[in-house]
Amino acid sequence: MSPQPAPTSLQDLVETVPNIVDHLYTNPAKSALTVFTTLMPADVVRLEYTSWGDEQRSWRETVALHDQTYHMNNLYLRGPDAVAAIQSLAVNTFTNFTPGRAKQFLGCSPEGYVIGDGILYYLDDETLLLVGNAPTTNWVQFNCERSGYDVDVELDPLWVLNRARRRTMYRYQVEGPNAWEVLERANGGPLPEIKFFRSDWLTIGGCNVRAMRHSMGGVPGLELSGPWEDRDRVKSALVAAGADQGLRRIGSLAYFTTVVETGWWAVPVSAVYTSPELTEYREWLPARGAEGNMSLGGSFYSPDIEDYYSTPWDLGYGHLVKFDHEFVGRDALERMVELPHRRKVTLVWHPDDFLSAMQTLFEDGTPALQIDLPLAASARYHYDRVLDTRGRTIGVAHYPAYTVNERAMLSLGSVDEEYAEPGTEVVMLWGEDGGGSRSGPSMRPHRQVEIRATVAPVPISSAAREYRAAITSGR
Repeated sequence: MSPQPAPTSLQDLVETVPNIVDHLYTNPAKSALTVFTTLMPADVVRLEYTSWGDEQRSWRETVALHDQTYHMNNLYLRGPDAVAAIQSLAVNTFTNFTPGRAKQFLGCSPEGYVIGDGILYYLDDETLLLVGNAPTTNWVQFNCERSGYDVDVELDPLWVLNRARRRTMYRYQVEGPNAWEVLERANGGPLPEIKFFRSDWLTIGGCNVRAMRHSMGGVPGLELSGPWEDRDRVKSALVAAGADQGLRRIGSLAYFTTVVETGWWAVPVSAVYTSPELTEYREWLPARGAEGNMSLGGSFYSPDIEDYYSTPWDLGYGHLVKFDHEFVGRDALERMVELPHRRKVTLVWHPDDFLSAMQTLFEDGTPALQIDLPLAASARYHYDRVLDTRGRTIGVAHYPAYTVNERAMLSLGSVDEEYAEPGTEVVMLWGEDGGGSRSGPSMRPHRQVEIRATVAPVPISSAAREYRAAITSGR
């Protein structure tokens, strides 16, 4: 019997494998170090420039310089219908969305479950730029190409898939208590007043630089961008301006921990695997693309991929949903509004249970899954099971990481409403169901252990909460 041909599309893959959940479990990478160094290879962004703990402190105590150039897709939408095309996919309003502004784009399936999010920039009258993970940009590209709108799309893929070995632009983030001093020095004078998610122009290193009010660490700062050819001059000027201000260049280990401090659910399972209305989309997606090649891990296991789907409310995005325009998923979301929803929270691990889990590495028998620092995810899609104190599943946890700034091991959680109040005690299972057997040889054998956790606000950082309150009030 001749071997079956390899699947070429995501639809082929879904129809070929016994179970898409089990398929995703077998995908590498199965450790945070591999996951995140693939997104930011060490030849472009080091793991550490000083040390990850020192770099974490910089965005709270001095000033941090993040290099965001390499790890996201850039998707350009050009044409007179660019705004109309993407508005038809976005749950959020486009009222007052004009050139020079940016917004968080959130797209959902026809059934109202999250496909992905990203940052959408309105560059000029007929040009938008969407920056995000592949499931987000894929969804927008597919629909724009088939929409009938007068819009052209151009994908500038993330670095590891970028055959040209160049990006269309660099993107840096300068933030922290000393950020304004450093930016004014680099600019050679006072900064223009820039409101949140709006932009203006600076001159740094002799280059015109677009500056947008945005933050990764939830503290004051600006995102800077410009042509790829200007990247070295601009970075050198920023480093020189921050030499006596405690500026730290941020390596990949510290950079990806900003997520848990600020509460962004970075990589939700994209709700594209089961919808009957998305068959054509799955036929367009390659089998070896992100949706078929993402790794899934963590203690939450269900053979039904839909148990991993999230509504906007589950991820803290309910406030983005506006019914002032037509968009994919609107009817489903209107039906969901009054239903119970999970709430996004921060889960603070109990230090004794963390230490007990680590202690098993030094004892006889099967240990707990090793907890790598500062990033501990065992897959790109990392989902842990969250229980109440009686052992009932009440939600999931995502993105386990340690931050020096909070002196704590944290996860983001999405839990039933009654367990979402700060101070509530819950239990998180650590380690895969089956002790790694679902993941194959890339996952070391281990046993599940219980980690007590306390519900805390999201974002957990008081600095981030104060900054968010200030920008939403217009200060």
